[in-house]
Amino acid sequence: MKKLLNFLYSTRLMAILFFLFATAMAIATFIENDYGTQTSKALIYNAWWFEAIMVFFVINFFGNIFRYKLYKKEKWPVLMFHAAFLLILVGAGITRYHGYEGIMLIKEGETTDKFLSETTYLNAIVDDGNSQKPEINAPIMLSAWGSNSWSYADNFKTDKNDIDFKFELVDYIPWAEKKLIEDENGVEHLFFVESSEGTRHEHWIKKGTLQNIHGVLVGFEADNNNASINFTNKDGALKMISKDDGDWFRMADQKKGKVVKDSLQNFQYLTLHNIGKLQFVIPKPAEKGIMKTVSGPKSDSVLDVITLDVTANNETKRVELKGGKFNSDGSKEVSVGGLNFRVLYGAKILTTPFSIKLNDFQLDKYPGSESAAAYASEVTVIDPKETFDYRIFMNHILDHRGYKFFQASYDLSGEKEETHLSVNHDFLGTFVTYLGYSLLYIGMICILFAKNTRFDDLKKRLTKIKKKKLTMSVVFAIFLSSFTFAQHQNQHQPNKITNQQIDSILKANMVDVAHAESFNKLVIQDNGRMKPAHTFASELVRKVSKSEKFKGMEPSQVLLSIIENPRFWFEVPVIYLEKGNTQIRELIGVAETTEYAALTDFITPVGIYKIEKKVAEAQKKKIKNKFEKDLIKIDRRIGLLYSAIGGGILKIYPIPGDENNKWVSQPETSEANFKGTDSVFVRQSLPVYINFLQKGKKTGDYSDADKILDGIKKFQQKFGSEVIPTDKKIELEISYNKIQPFQLLSKYYGYLSFLLLIFVLWQIFISKKLINNTVKILSFGAVGLFVFHTLSLIARWYISGYAPWSNAYESIIFVAWATMLFGLFFGRKSALTITATTFLVAITLGFAHQNWLDPEIANLQPVLNSWWLLVHTSIIVASYGPLSLGMILGIFALLLMIFTNDKNKKRMDLNIKEITIINEMSITVGLVMLTIGNFLGGMWANESWGRYWGWDPKETWALISIMIYAFVLHMRLIPGLRSKYTFNLWSIIAYASIMMTYFGVNFYLAGLHSYASGDRVITPTSVYYSVGFVLIIGVFAFIKHKKYYKK
Repeated sequence: MKKLLNFLYSTRLMAILFFLFATAMAIATFIENDYGTQTSKALIYNAWWFEAIMVFFVINFFGNIFRYKLYKKEKWPVLMFHAAFLLILVGAGITRYHGYEGIMLIKEGETTDKFLSETTYLNAIVDDGNSQKPEINAPIMLSAWGSNSWSYADNFKTDKNDIDFKFELVDYIPWAEKKLIEDENGVEHLFFVESSEGTRHEHWIKKGTLQNIHGVLVGFEADNNNASINFTNKDGALKMISKDDGDWFRMADQKKGKVVKDSLQNFQYLTLHNIGKLQFVIPKPAEKGIMKTVSGPKSDSVLDVITLDVTANNETKRVELKGGKFNSDGSKEVSVGGLNFRVLYGAKILTTPFSIKLNDFQLDKYPGSESAAAYASEVTVIDPKETFDYRIFMNHILDHRGYKFFQASYDLSGEKEETHLSVNHDFLGTFVTYLGYSLLYIGMICILFAKNTRFDDLKKRLTKIKKKKLTMSVVFAIFLSSFTFAQHQNQHQPNKITNQQIDSILKANMVDVAHAESFNKLVIQDNGRMKPAHTFASELVRKVSKSEKFKGMEPSQVLLSIIENPRFWFEVPVIYLEKGNTQIRELIGVAETTEYAALTDFITPVGIYKIEKKVAEAQKKKIKNKFEKDLIKIDRRIGLLYSAIGGGILKIYPIPGDENNKWVSQPETSEANFKGTDSVFVRQSLPVYINFLQKGKKTGDYSDADKILDGIKKFQQKFGSEVIPTDKKIELEISYNKIQPFQLLSKYYGYLSFLLLIFVLWQIFISKKLINNTVKILSFGAVGLFVFHTLSLIARWYISGYAPWSNAYESIIFVAWATMLFGLFFGRKSALTITATTFLVAITLGFAHQNWLDPEIANLQPVLNSWWLLVHTSIIVASYGPLSLGMILGIFALLLMIFTNDKNKKRMDLNIKEITIINEMSITVGLVMLTIGNFLGGMWANESWGRYWGWDPKETWALISIMIYAFVLHMRLIPGLRSKYTFNLWSIIAYASIMMTYFGVNFYLAGLHSYASGDRVITPTSVYYSVGFVLIIGVFAFIKHKKYYKK
């Protein structure tokens, strides 16, 4: 027994539990990506062994309370946040086994007290013709991967005896779809494809049957006369007879014809028919086969199919049920052994002790856009005790009698608007969990500031080492990135205008810089965001040409040139072609060395778009190769440039009195509600402005053009005042665009880290006052760059109107800021730490400005429009800063070990100790922030949609990172893992979990926080180089550590 207890309380078991828990969750995220959330829950998250790991964690911690005497007063902070995890686990258990949730669907004007359960059940009503058993609701969770075993047994009590009955799962088909399996002995089926409601639908019509397709009866050799459209095979050909007139269009040769009602006529395959309400095509002759239910592509909108054996009184019958999550239709009846069963596979209908009426559903859109900015439900709560009105919207919940209602989604496809409210009933579980969160936050903050904690001990040890140090030796590996810009060379067809001619025309017709500056301040509405013309022009040039300027022209000069000479820009080679993709160049007929193509390169002499077919094929594919991905990117650039040439995206005229504050472009003004002189102004101002521009270029006097431009600005102020930005914000945004602060910071952080490296190395061997002062000045330079970095973030915040960490680009520049902040904090007396930090920040900001990240300031998604974005996201993203610092310090420590020899061992040992202590302090702070940030995210989720933990891949990988870094900090308690080498090596390895959390989830996995879109993601070669680098320095450092440092 003693040996068992020793093992249960041992640090070795703790290490095993950390590893098992993190590994299981990591595997689950990939299972979820491939097979869905239900499968990951069935196999892992809801599995008994996964819960057992948590139980063993609890047992292990209780034992260690006494082993490490955490009950002593000086160790209360450590006890507090460890005990918090226990409360969180208990709260999670209460939520799982006591709480419940679901979704309530209410149409406008209707009242309900019913909602559909989140959990999926087998719902059954059993009767014997005389009496009925209370409804059975048996939870059922099935896996799309592997086999399933599920059964439910009960009995039916009668006056004479009890009848035992049983449901047993025979088969489970996730995402079920009907598919014809070819079989010579099967029945003929006709493949009928229609798109009458704007979406493609496929139907197989069995010979001798009718199908109701959108209210039209379609038959294939149907016996009766009920079919509106009936097909029949006669004399070896497919014939059709229709009760309505129609027409057809053959796509192969563009031929058209009529369909005459009540007339049997030959049917043509691969021909679009319009008859009544239907638009349809039959692509091929009828096929013989057997219709089977098979598993199709993963989709939340497609129901599953289960097959059950129902047994009673030694009689068994098989029933097939279609259903799944939130399903409430499709019940089937079967009589077995004297009992009648009505069974349904889907949600349980739950009831609230009060009713809710939807008075009005409100959807707010971004100005002039169809994108939702916010949505809300105006409801009335009807309760016997009280009745009141309430407004439910994102991040603003209704909490009544233990039930919480959250604005989850909506449906506008029906005759009435319908709101979808998430419902949660879990007061006790939430209370216990929140209590755990509170203790966690207090305890983790206390370990950073209280006395006699590990963190306090590290600070004292660091001070001692700094006093003992007489000199410092460091070997630093630098990677310098050089950037080259390729010269544009292009070959043209003999009949095309040459590059030299284009350059001279552009130069001769370039608008004066001073006038372009005035044009910069004109406001444009772009996808709901109001932005100065300078921003719009910069984004246009960057997206189309992948450069900040084009042929020496400022972005606004480019835009003005397009407005003035749209036809000429068909000939300008401005569309960037991805490097190395010769297949695209061959497709459009340009030289392999061509870097930029013109619009005319993509259009044949008869006006056919050369890449249209290839683009359509590429978009249909789930897994795309490099050629197809590049082709889609180029197609988007072409579309953007074409829209700019056509003037359709230059939305500069606000529509007076428009409720959605819509602005329109000059070509759209004829369709908008402009009246009187306003109508004349919006139609004539732009053409007149273009004429005055041309006049100004000849005379050098742009005063007339300036007057028209001022007139347009005044028109914007008059009718668009509700949405137009202030002059101060416009000026700041233009300055921000011109300075490009984060690109600038990337360069200067790089220069500074290079200079710091030189002088810090010099300082090690020659300690002179001049060198020491230079290092101090350079360190103050890092502080100056950090201040500029901070001001740039504040400027972006002010311009966008939301905190600058809502997308991939913003979060990277914020991580760089947080890294610099903690680098300066921990490196106050360590020039080496500041050097490492500036180097890392330079690399991070350089990475942010790679082509795949868009620095555009865009609209904020409705769910992110919350103060929780400031709290949760800022803390969790900022935590990557100290953890990144820990990774780079770990590399430095291993490099110091590699270059250790008999002569410098003493100096190296002091430096390694210093770096290791700073590393542990940095990781401690990072882990505290990551943990607090992650659980604050749980609180945000609970306050937004009623679930503080949903096993979303992002939050799961954040928890995996917490587990891994917790293991790293606990290694000092585990025999065999206590060395400085092991700690620093694992501080590098652990960072892979952060990279997976930040990048891997976004581009490999699908989830609420994900940017993945179904494309196959190719792992960058840099990942393999990084693994190889860590492996090499790990091996060499281990050899030196074993020789010089292992005791």
